[in-house]
This record gives sequence, structure tokens and C-alpha cells, in this order.
Amino acid sequence: MSTSRIVVTGIGASSPIGGTAPDSWSALLDGASGTRTLEYDWVEQYNLPVTFAAQAAVRPDTVLERPIAKRLDPSSQFALVAAQEAWADAGSPEVDPERLGVDFATGIGGLWTLLDAWDTLREKGPRRVLPMTVPMLMPNAAAGNLSLHFGARAYARTVASACASSTEALVNAIEHLRDGLADVVIAGGTESVIHPVTIASFSSMQALSKRNDSPETASRPASIDRDGFVMGEGAGVLILETEEHARARGAKIYAVLAGGGVTADSYHITANDPSGAGASRAVRLALEMAGASPDDVTHINAHATSTPVGDPNEYVALHSVFGDRLDEIPVSATKASTGHLLGGTGALEAIFTVQALRDRVAPPTINITEQDPAVPFLLSGEPTPLGAGDQLAISNSFGFGGHNAVVAFASA
Repeated sequence: MSTSRIVVTGIGASSPIGGTAPDSWSALLDGASGTRTLEYDWVEQYNLPVTFAAQAAVRPDTVLERPIAKRLDPSSQFALVAAQEAWADAGSPEVDPERLGVDFATGIGGLWTLLDAWDTLREKGPRRVLPMTVPMLMPNAAAGNLSLHFGARAYARTVASACASSTEALVNAIEHLRDGLADVVIAGGTESVIHPVTIASFSSMQALSKRNDSPETASRPASIDRDGFVMGEGAGVLILETEEHARARGAKIYAVLAGGGVTADSYHITANDPSGAGASRAVRLALEMAGASPDDVTHINAHATSTPVGDPNEYVALHSVFGDRLDEIPVSATKASTGHLLGGTGALEAIFTVQALRDRVAPPTINITEQDPAVPFLLSGEPTPLGAGDQLAISNSFGFGGHNAVVAFASA
């Protein structure tokens, strides 16, 4: 594997706080919350214990042309919207199709398509099930459709590692670019599963916040009264290139994707290892690939889902890497604003990390009431300047199955 620098030349996002990457960033800095009460008949029909979620600010089928949207599950719609934005932001690079790859991710895939088809089968019979059902529901649908849309023929690969999915896709992209498999990669992740089944299931395992009377403040990472995460939806896409390719075409460069690490806890199918061993090893691997030390890190975008167990476990993991210096590093827990996009969350938070380095400001963490002494991250309800000089930031993602993925970005 070469040691070529990998750079970010385009970003695109569709999130609960904005229909684009710039809109999402502006709303994040303003302390917005994307969480709201769900206005669907099925919430009352199924007597769901949680009646809110962080839905996308802009529905993807209102952005895409109707003939395209109707052939895609919402998860693939979000992916295409974000990818089109990122591609345009990168200057629509001219690249040999056989040198253009797709590293994409989802945690669950086309859930809406699958369950709508099941309802149709039961209620109307097999002849009414759409012939495109399987191509729409398969987890690789987003990657495949991005490959078709952009003519990417190097490869189109899919990662499905729960909430670590799209961060792991970014790590894969580094490796694939350095291995010479492509010159440009469309990388990221997507999710759209705000559905009665997932809400009921996550509620049954006591994972979701139940603050139905105050949904905007329900996601409160590191607060002592946190009671669970908030489901979100959307997609994030980064255009990644070797620095040589980007320089040759005169592309603007947001940041350097300097390193990544992927590990597994092998501890429990849903709970992360309380020792933090797997998570801390992923951080160390990311820094090692970046040729950096813990002392070089100036900002952290924490996984910080707002669950009672997950937040302190992340602090333990990071403290084992950074020691007491951790309490001096500006940390952002952006799921307080966006909710948890599951397989799409890592890509969105990677974009926020890139924007933080570009603007030299750590975004605020909203909804902090009384901070839990067991999670003493340096969090602020206001944007925090990162200062002058070189910056190095990490973004963490941890998922069901014991998946850990961390990426490290350096200022351009």
C-alpha cells in the first residue's frame, strides 16, 4: 500500500437539520435541533411508546426527478441527493470511469421497501408486488445506483456494520485509493428507517429516549439525565481523491483524510465493551495511519449517542488513549442536534469534522443540562474556536455487533 495523501474535495449531506452540507453546518452552529413529533397515523395506530424522531429537513423525493425517485428506496434517494451535491461541490471531476470507485454504507438498507412489499403481498396478493422490490431493498442498492449514476466502474462496494458503517466505508476508501484501485472515490453512507418496526424494537430494548413531551431536547449526550438516543435519517457523501489527482486538476481541498482504524469488540451483540479496548485500539490505528500521536489531536467528534451506558464507555476508551489531556480537547456531540442516522451517521459527522477544521471551530453540543461526572468531555453549548496552526481531528463511530471505526482528518 502506498502512503499517498487522501484529500476531501467535495461534500454533500441531507440531514435532519438541513437539505445540504452548508445548510446542515449553519444549523448545527446555530444550535438547531432536527428532532420533532412524528405526524403519522401509524404512531397512534400502533400505540408506539416513542412518538418523535429526527426526520430529514428536506424529503429526497422532492429533490429528485419523479421517475428516478420512484425506483429508489428512501435510503437510496438520500444517497443520490447527497452524492449529487458532493460531486458538484468537487467540480464534477473528469475521471476515467475505471478509475472511479464507490465505497458506500448502510446499517439496515431498504426497510421501507421491504415492509411495504410485505403489506402489499398480504393485502393484495403476489401480482401487486413491484418487480423492482428486491433491487430497491438490497443493502447494496445505494452503492449500485451511485455507480450507475456517475459511471463508476472501478468498483462499488457496500459496508453494513450498523452505526459504524459509513465511517468504515471511509477507512475502506483510504485503503482502496492507496492500493491504486481508483483515483477518485464517492464515499459515505445513508439510512432511512424511521418506521414503526424499528421504533418499537429500539423502544423494547430501552435504547430510545422517551421524552415525548420535549422531543427537541431528547438527545442530550453526556447529560446526567440522558435516557436514550433519537432516531435520525439522511445521508452524507465525501468525494475523496489522491492528492496528486486533486492537485493535477486544480481542485479545492477541504482537508486531508489522514487515517482510519477499524476493530471489533467481540464482547456483546448490542453493548460495547465497557473496558473500551476495541474502541481505543481503533483510535490508535487511525492515528498510526495518520503518522500522528494523541498529542496532535485538537478536536474530537464523539459518537456520543445519549445512551446511559454508551457515553461513559466512550469516555473510558478515549481516556485510555489521551489520558488527562482528553479533558482539554474540544469535543462535539453532534447527535444532540441531528439524532442518530445509524449507518449514515459516520459520514455526516465526518463532514462536520471537515467543516470544523475548515472553519477552525468545534460545533456546539446542545441540550446539556447537568453534565454527568462520568462523561467529563470538554463540551460547550456554543461554537468553540480551535485556534491557529495545524489541526488534527478524529470522528468516532461504534455499532451493534461490536464494530468500531475511527477516522482522522488533518487541516489542508
